[in-house]
Amino acid sequence: MNLNLNMTSVTDARLPRTGVARVGYVEGAIGGPERVMSLAALFPNVQFVGVGRVWPDQPLPGLAALIVSASASEIESVLRRLTARTSGLPVIVALSDSDVKSTRRLLQAGAADIIMAPVSEAALALSLERLLAGGESQASHTPTGRVIGLIKAGGGVGATALGVQMATMIAARPGGSGGVCFADLDVQFGQGSLFLDLAGAMTLAEILEGGGPLEETPLALALALHRSGARLLAAPRDLMPLEAVTPRQVDGLLTALKRDFAVTILDLPMAWTAWTNHALQLCDQIVLVTNLSVPHANLVKKQLRVMASQRLDSIATILVCNRVSTDQKAVLSQKAAEKSIGRDFDVVIPEDRPLMNDAIAQGCELSAIRKGTKLEKAIGELAALVDPVATQPEVKRGWRWR
Repeated sequence: MNLNLNMTSVTDARLPRTGVARVGYVEGAIGGPERVMSLAALFPNVQFVGVGRVWPDQPLPGLAALIVSASASEIESVLRRLTARTSGLPVIVALSDSDVKSTRRLLQAGAADIIMAPVSEAALALSLERLLAGGESQASHTPTGRVIGLIKAGGGVGATALGVQMATMIAARPGGSGGVCFADLDVQFGQGSLFLDLAGAMTLAEILEGGGPLEETPLALALALHRSGARLLAAPRDLMPLEAVTPRQVDGLLTALKRDFAVTILDLPMAWTAWTNHALQLCDQIVLVTNLSVPHANLVKKQLRVMASQRLDSIATILVCNRVSTDQKAVLSQKAAEKSIGRDFDVVIPEDRPLMNDAIAQGCELSAIRKGTKLEKAIGELAALVDPVATQPEVKRGWRWR
């Protein structure tokens, strides 16, 4: 179906238009008149129908869906309306001040979908695609995404910075993977929210405290959005005991992440625990990050031995040597390090700490600081290994927004 959005009012809402899907909206749910007009330019073949200032008791006939708004103070009222309604008209809720608990309650009460307010073009496009193409709500998608486990050979190797930059690159690519999440599961020392400048992002601790099955948590609707298009599940703001997370919780969390995102980069703590081991067992790829030094070469060998003992060597592992400088090569050559480890590095990332530090300080992509650098190109090579689909031309399904 090709969607084309046109704005109309209640006075002409009953006029039929051949081949056009009619979507009602309560005044203010998707913004003011100028915002609606702006959105109207993005879609082919959808007619937006204003239904008044409040949610009507009897929606106008012929609507394919109705969009309503809800703030934190209105949640209970919207829940009552959803529960009491008798028509099968799909209701999309534009939710302000969202949290996992409210989102889950709205979906359980019968909301067809939840989109974050203020409504973005991408969120509206995805929601309408699911509904008008006969899809289901976000929380009921079959888990199909890929999970990339990010582990370190020693502290301070720069793995989190690489993971964050990979996520932003994959999210921004033409023909991208359709949803990218950086999930910071380093529950004691995670810095993903700092590196993406998303201090208020929802944390793993908040997800775990939300109650209900983790696999039903609508993460794509609740997680903070970076300007690159990547989403962030932040590490807890306070130190969390490693044993506070269980393998069963990891199962539910990864089910939700794989359902809501095509690619999830899972930043794990250095410590080996039952749940980190289980998380790696569920990964499609593992990225092991190290530096060029004798101690780090020994740590890589130790990590690889542990992985082999846990039968993780059957999972494709990308070995990355990060922050390689001329001075380091003078002490230990790349070939000598690879010989000691027993395998070659898949990607070598050059040292450019000033550039990376600028990106961290501003919470942005490397390209926003300076384009075309050796550092950006090398991380781009790593991103292509992690998400080769993003290097292919984009294939639109069913309809497209411009």
